[in-house]
Amino acid sequence: MAGKISSDWAKRIPRYERTVLVLQGGGALGAYQAGVYEALAKHGILPDWVTGISIGAINSALIAGNPPERRVERLREFWDLVSSGDTLPAPEPEMLRTAFNFFSAQLAVFTGIPGFFEPRIPPPLLQAPGTQGARSFYDVSRLRGTLEQYVDFDLINAGKVRLALGAVDVELGNSIYFDNTRQRIAPEHVMASGALPPGFPPVEIDGRYYWDGGVVSNSPLTYVVDDRPRVDSLVFQVDLFRARGPIPNNLPEVFQRYKDIMYSSRTRFNSDQMVRLHELQHALQTLLEKLPPSLRDGSEVTMLREAATPATLHIAHAIYRRKGYELHSKDCEFSRASVREHWKAGHDDIMRALARDVVKGTVDSESGLIVTDLTAPS
Repeated sequence: MAGKISSDWAKRIPRYERTVLVLQGGGALGAYQAGVYEALAKHGILPDWVTGISIGAINSALIAGNPPERRVERLREFWDLVSSGDTLPAPEPEMLRTAFNFFSAQLAVFTGIPGFFEPRIPPPLLQAPGTQGARSFYDVSRLRGTLEQYVDFDLINAGKVRLALGAVDVELGNSIYFDNTRQRIAPEHVMASGALPPGFPPVEIDGRYYWDGGVVSNSPLTYVVDDRPRVDSLVFQVDLFRARGPIPNNLPEVFQRYKDIMYSSRTRFNSDQMVRLHELQHALQTLLEKLPPSLRDGSEVTMLREAATPATLHIAHAIYRRKGYELHSKDCEFSRASVREHWKAGHDDIMRALARDVVKGTVDSESGLIVTDLTAPS
């Protein structure tokens, strides 16, 4: 079932066979993704596949695990809950706002986040080796109750919306995806995708232990592109860290740039790889069409033909652009003021992008790949 497009957008966006929402990890910045979804939903753009890592996995579960008319409401309830520990209004001057954000992040570090995690007492160094308590600074048992309250896992496993959550096998070091087209999804699968060490402990599922998918790659785009069979897809990719930025002038800015590059580099690499892959597929398809009839049979040609199956891939890319007063701790700054700012930024970015008609329906690449920056300055 293709994602729904409002009647106005149906005139401008081709009927893609699949509409996908790809959500990166990024802690408290994930409220930006919720705002993006709200804006897409207002235009009737509803994904039929949602995939995420870390906080993106939680947002994905909230979307796939609720009927369309309740998704924004559930997202709002979750983000109001996790931001309820600090509801003070933010000061206006930028210098004071920087201090506000710093102390808000420290509050989260030392006291935890409602409905999400709390510090371990006693701390991990004082707990027995080999236990979950010795493997992380925080206890995330609160999150299970939150997920069970806000996510309908029966609905997820009914498969009306495809859901895929990225994680890492701790022993093998391999990236894996929990996908409701292949297995039943439960709260522990969502928690595993967000188990970022050393803050959170690995999650055991069927005798194996898993960490946050961002340990290997912070974006699930490659998983979407590698899916078979290939079909024409409109992919809304929402990233919370921006690769490009200024040269840092001091240590706080060094930490800021380091984190932005670390968590965005794989996304940039994946996008570059997508361009190259589509170019090669197009070249292979052209070559196969030129083969004489005597060479068109055989298992090798069949394999190449499957690899060269043409499909249009439109990646509509939204990137959160940080404010000048934000620090490298922006991903653990869960104040109500900042969470609502992030939500509004995601909503407004997409509303502006759709108003500018930047999601075009014309394939402007011979390879069938289109990449649109939804949040580029107009």
